[in-house]
Parts: sequence; structure tokens; C-alpha cells
Amino acid sequence: MKTNENPRNTLVSPVRRQLLGTAAVLFGGLGLGARLRAQGEGEVSHTSEAIHQEIVFSASRKKVYEALTVASQFQKVIDNSAAMKAMALAKKPAEISRELGGAFSVFGGHIVGRQLELAPGQRIVQAWRVVDWEPGIFSIAHFELVEQAGSTKMVFDHIGFPGGQAAHLAEGWRVNYWQPLAKALA
Repeated sequence: MKTNENPRNTLVSPVRRQLLGTAAVLFGGLGLGARLRAQGEGEVSHTSEAIHQEIVFSASRKKVYEALTVASQFQKVIDNSAAMKAMALAKKPAEISRELGGAFSVFGGHIVGRQLELAPGQRIVQAWRVVDWEPGIFSIAHFELVEQAGSTKMVFDHIGFPGGQAAHLAEGWRVNYWQPLAKALA
């Protein structure tokens, strides 16, 4: 074991030096962290918005999953949605990749994103955005499908969207996704 001499002629091993150095950095960092927290109050949002909705559909998990992941089926659902009628969106058809990492574009290209997780009949997780959001801003939409006595309960969570949009987005999910989907699956 290699050692170094210090001015008092006592030997300090590399392990002991590492421990002493780590302790100095740790305690110094704790003090610095306290100062940074005091100076940086307000830099972290303590009022993060999120949407949590639970919807029951009179259909199997497989049918609900396919209605959300097969472009032709999803297009039939959204053709009757309030958004397609009220916004007179271009008739650009839904494009939905069924591949992990694949892109999707729905509502005439107004909603776009990527498939982050696809577990057939169980779960869909998407990086989801409205095209008029600031560039690079994506939220996470999580659809969990739970079998429930001949029907499917969807536990839906949406996080990471721009602040102040929770009420608008929650209503949009209800009116443009869940209501037309329930009609299509009935």
C-alpha cells in the first residue's frame, strides 16, 4: 500500500484520504446547499398540475386498446368528437404507430407525440403535445386499462403540460376522447 507523508510525519493511506476528502465535500456541500435553497426559493413549482380521470367503457380491454392504437379505429371515434366539428380541423387522417417510439398525429395533426410504452390490452404511455405549445414541450399521457366485470375501467393520468391548462385539457379529454370513445364502443 502506497502512503504519503504529511507535515507531522504520520502516514495517511489513500482510503483514509478519500474518506476525509469525501467528508469535507459532503459537509461543505450541505452548507452550500442550504445557501442555494435560501437564494433559490420559488425556482421549483410547488403547485404542479396533473389530470387524473377514471372512465368505464362497455367493452373489453382489447377493444379499448385497439380503439386508441389503430389509426382507422381512432379516426372513426374522433370524427364525431366536438374538436373535429367545432375546430373544423383538416381532414388529415389519424396516424398512429403501434411501434415503441413510433409517432402519432391525431385531430388533423393538432395533437402529436410518440409511443413510450405499449402493453397490448393493458397500458399506453405517450409523450403527448398540442402543436401550438412552445417547441420541445411534451407532456406524458398514461392510459391504464383494468378489466372490470365485462367492461374496462381506464385509469388515465396526464402530467407535465404547460401551467394553467389543466381545466382545458381535462375537459378536452372528456369531450374529445372519452365521450366519443364510449359511443363508438357501445
